Amino acid sequence: MRFFKIIAVIVVLLVGAYAASMYFFVDENKDFKIEKEVDYPIDKVFSQFNNLQHFTRWNNFFTSSPSIDIDYYTPYEGQGGAISYVDPKNDTDGEMFIRYENPAKSLRYQLFEDRNENPTVVDVQFKAVSPDKTKIIWNVHTPKLSVFRRVENFWTEDRFAENINKSMVNLKNVLGNKVEKDNQMASIKYDSLMVENEENKLLLGINVSASNKKEALYKNIVMNYSKIYNYVTMDLGKKDDEFGFPILITDADNYKDKEISYFLGIPLSKKIGVPDNNFSFRTVNPSQNYVIYYKGNYEGRIQAVQQLIQKAKKDEMRFGDIRQTFIERPIEGQEVNMKLSLSVFK
Repeated sequence: MRFFKIIAVIVVLLVGAYAASMYFFVDENKDFKIEKEVDYPIDKVFSQFNNLQHFTRWNNFFTSSPSIDIDYYTPYEGQGGAISYVDPKNDTDGEMFIRYENPAKSLRYQLFEDRNENPTVVDVQFKAVSPDKTKIIWNVHTPKLSVFRRVENFWTEDRFAENINKSMVNLKNVLGNKVEKDNQMASIKYDSLMVENEENKLLLGINVSASNKKEALYKNIVMNYSKIYNYVTMDLGKKDDEFGFPILITDADNYKDKEISYFLGIPLSKKIGVPDNNFSFRTVNPSQNYVIYYKGNYEGRIQAVQQLIQKAKKDEMRFGDIRQTFIERPIEGQEVNMKLSLSVFK
């Protein structure tokens, strides 16, 4: 009995010492600042922060768990925007609000975690470093913690910083795809032959052999694009602004063949595990291309392809594959809007 009393006294003393040290030497809440820069204009960056549907697509706090379920409340954008979330796997839930917005300059978020009545308050400032570069500044004020939970303040800043680092990688991928699409749409000049240097791309897609009979090939492309799109968005959980335009790669002069083999894929930023053997990755190496934009029925692309081949022959250039980039997703019964690229070399 005496032994247990001694143990009890020791435990009480240790708890008291812990509580005293937390009370006198550890702040009840924490304030810190984190700064980052991204190579995109301030208007495009800000729109990813003030729209919570965009925000949750790249912020690691929400993307890191596959089991998280998010509900969005109107207005989805700007002051008054709100979400609630539940993550049964990690046994967490909470609510997030945009309490203040100064367009293209600053936002204030409040995050209530696990029914805590005291929120984490995050003030985010946006500063244009140049027309194509933005500085993002997070000023974080954590909620007050009880004496026994104040030890959490030792790793709060590191955990928040790690989340921002991962989020910035996701944000750059999202903005990269979005800006690339916007720039391509803005630079389109139909039926004009141009020369472009194309960077390497990583495509996830499928290899196909299909009949080249009238309309049969395009129907086959539409069907296979739907397979790839559904796999990328539903099975892999990617959003539309996380990947690029679909690209079809085939021999440049096989439009006369009875059967055509092609690879159709969607550009992704990095390789990921793909358990379905029907899909594979293909790397498109950097190349110099003769390019022409075409809009019309799919069969009509042949004339544009012939223009590219004739140009290559005239310039005494050898050529490789033809790449058909669908600026608008292929839909049966509708015209195509595409970029045709013929890789050329001496």
